[in-house]
Amino acid sequence: MAYKVDHEYNYLFKIVLIGDSGVGKSNILSRFTRNEFFLESKSTIGVEFATRTLQVEGKTIKAQIWDTAGQERYRAITSAYYRGAAGALLVYDVTKRQTFDNVLRWLRELRDHADSNIVIMMAGNKSDLNHLRAVSMEDAEGLAEKEGLSFLETSALEAFNVEKAFQTILLDIYQIVRKKALAAQEAGSSTGVPHGTTIKVSNLQDNGTKNACCST
Repeated sequence: MAYKVDHEYNYLFKIVLIGDSGVGKSNILSRFTRNEFFLESKSTIGVEFATRTLQVEGKTIKAQIWDTAGQERYRAITSAYYRGAAGALLVYDVTKRQTFDNVLRWLRELRDHADSNIVIMMAGNKSDLNHLRAVSMEDAEGLAEKEGLSFLETSALEAFNVEKAFQTILLDIYQIVRKKALAAQEAGSSTGVPHGTTIKVSNLQDNGTKNACCST
């Protein structure tokens, strides 16, 4: 889930982007990692990934972000890539109700294949197309609360909340890793050698000398 290293970065975290095809996962990835947006972006085939290094609470974190294909025929392939993921951004399109209705299906698949401690955020993408909105903020917030997910709306086109989404996920992952490390340290210190009664060897030697003296 998380690999601690040195030199270039302190931690490496794998994050997966999941959701239906066409919701904008690839543009979210390119906006975050390269600050680019492509109006004519093609559907992802299989799995692609990109990386970006940033600072989180004074630590250098390298985010390795995997963009999984949303098409049904690739799902058997991409399910293997959930393993080892520390975080997930589950994306739907605010202008297409079906992509929101499929969130629960993606969530079930994620929870079936990923680590139980994975950090999950739900993102309603294409918030710039508010005049075409088919999913209300209230519906999304209600689902996120019910499923225990963090939530925000994003726009890869306008670079709205994309940075914030990944920063939030990475911070949550780092805090989990830090708590585990602290718990391990405390457990290690509490299982040390128990303290017993201190015995002074010199006293024993003195007593032995006296006894020997008196017996002669």
